[in-house]
Amino acid sequence: MSLLKKHTKYSLLDLVLISEGISASETLQLSKTLAQKAEALGYHRYWLAEHHNSIAIASSATTVLMGYIAEATKTIRVGSGGIMLPNHSPLIVAEQFGTLGLLYPNRIDLGLGRAPGTDQETAFAIRSDRMQAQHQFPEEIEKIQQYFSTENSTAKVRANIAEGVDVPLYILGSSTDSAHLAAKKGLPYAFASHFATAQLFEALAIYRNEFQPSEYLKEPYTMAGINVITAETDAEAERISTSLINIILGIVTGKRQYVPAPTTMTEDLIEISKHPAIHQMLKYSFIGSKASVKKQTKDFLDKTHVDEVIAVTNIYDAQDRVRSYSLFSEIMKELNKV
Repeated sequence: MSLLKKHTKYSLLDLVLISEGISASETLQLSKTLAQKAEALGYHRYWLAEHHNSIAIASSATTVLMGYIAEATKTIRVGSGGIMLPNHSPLIVAEQFGTLGLLYPNRIDLGLGRAPGTDQETAFAIRSDRMQAQHQFPEEIEKIQQYFSTENSTAKVRANIAEGVDVPLYILGSSTDSAHLAAKKGLPYAFASHFATAQLFEALAIYRNEFQPSEYLKEPYTMAGINVITAETDAEAERISTSLINIILGIVTGKRQYVPAPTTMTEDLIEISKHPAIHQMLKYSFIGSKASVKKQTKDFLDKTHVDEVIAVTNIYDAQDRVRSYSLFSEIMKELNKV
């Protein structure tokens, strides 16, 4: 009998990738369209990443994009996957998300991570004391929680617009460090297994075993990222997945580029995908027809027992992306009926 939880929520993470031949402006509009489609397809949340100084990623001003997406949708939750907190002042984060929370009540999520989301030189340009802030990540989270609390109304330093506003916090991570932290603070935990695969099961076990109930969350809540590329046939999915392989190759080799158009799956690309570094990053990449991806997804959920899965579809063509997310929605609806 399947151990898959009924009604496993499904969401998506958008890096707002810029494809070859597509302008940044067009890319932002395509993200808005994707969010509207995702809402209609039953996706629970639409999260946006934070990255800087990357030619192919347009999600550098995450909170601005969240407002753009929230304004264009009605019910889907919109959040950060995540805000890289050492890049920012906790006060400013509270003010920005408090504002979003007032404008779009009960729809805004604040996912927080401690990685820079860029190279070290750019990270220093963003905030010269970010290494100190990174070491103080737990304390910085507490500052945000304090700014959102109504008890802060008597403090000398206030984020007035955030006080009492309902914006749930989520801890994002790619290692066991974040699992310990999320458990200790009693906050939901999202693991970046769409690219950091090695410690997924260890991190989930730590979080569940060490979880301490809080005023924010009574029981552990787990989320995990997966790469999903679904098409009408296995062959078509394999073809459009060549763009993802080339994206990963660019990251590993330091040769960043716009998302390239798909090509025929060659022997060279197959060998590249088998390289240990790339193979490890793509471990939880479910590529194929609806039937193939459904089987892979069910196996993943049966093994991880996560409460929510976050799909990431980094491919070239916007219509292929919408189609993939549409098929994945069908998969999750069918699995939730089991």
